[in-house]
Amino acid sequence: MAEEIISLDSWLSTPLGQYLLAWEQQRINKAVEDIFGYHALQLGLPSLPALENNRMPNRWLVQDHLPDQQPTQPSALVSRFDALPFAEQSIDLVVLPHTLDLAADPHATLREVSRVLVPEGRVVITCLNPASLWGLRQRRTRFLQRLGASSHFLPLGAGSLIGYWRLRDWLRLLGLEVATGSFGCYRPAFQTQKWLDRTTWMESAGDRWWPILGAAFQITAIKRIKGMRLIGPQWKTEQNKNAKGAVATQRMHQEKQQNQ
Repeated sequence: MAEEIISLDSWLSTPLGQYLLAWEQQRINKAVEDIFGYHALQLGLPSLPALENNRMPNRWLVQDHLPDQQPTQPSALVSRFDALPFAEQSIDLVVLPHTLDLAADPHATLREVSRVLVPEGRVVITCLNPASLWGLRQRRTRFLQRLGASSHFLPLGAGSLIGYWRLRDWLRLLGLEVATGSFGCYRPAFQTQKWLDRTTWMESAGDRWWPILGAAFQITAIKRIKGMRLIGPQWKTEQNKNAKGAVATQRMHQEKQQNQ
């Protein structure tokens, strides 16, 4: 029997989907606001304008299919995520909002992101956490769906959710060093706004007592190139030379006065 998967757009329009989007919008806005460069990409999920808080002059939304309606992003392209139409080391920032959750081959997508990133470029990733109440419910409904009793709880296909530490290992193997990581969305997977509002207190409690059990997590990683050394501004070198020369001249003057 074919898998019955809820539409992503339909799921994101529910109170639970809006709750997730609100948390991720806040985290991504904070992550991208101080990243500078010229070219930025968002791969998928047009419902979340991930680059609106970034000030790079060239920003693109890349989708893997033709959109049903005109996106609100600055510029939109259609391309496979594992074969992006950009040159090697040409992009300063890539944002992946659940792109890996939905990708048929998340490894290939990450390799392509690493290819197009410039040295010291940033990648910002959000994923659903399998070690959470939401992840547990997804595994339960997947089991029931095999028995013909239920559809998927989350809008995901056959691929499994990627764990936080597993994703860190993937990034490290690609030369992407994790700079920051955070968890959020600690409320149970209630389908009504009423019950989501009643469990608001779980946000602060989760951050304090069970931080790694949030329903979603966000990672920012930096592309590192072995053997690369950043060169500081030339004026600092000249300033240091002038300072050393001034000290030496003053010392020679003092020694001359003592001899006299």
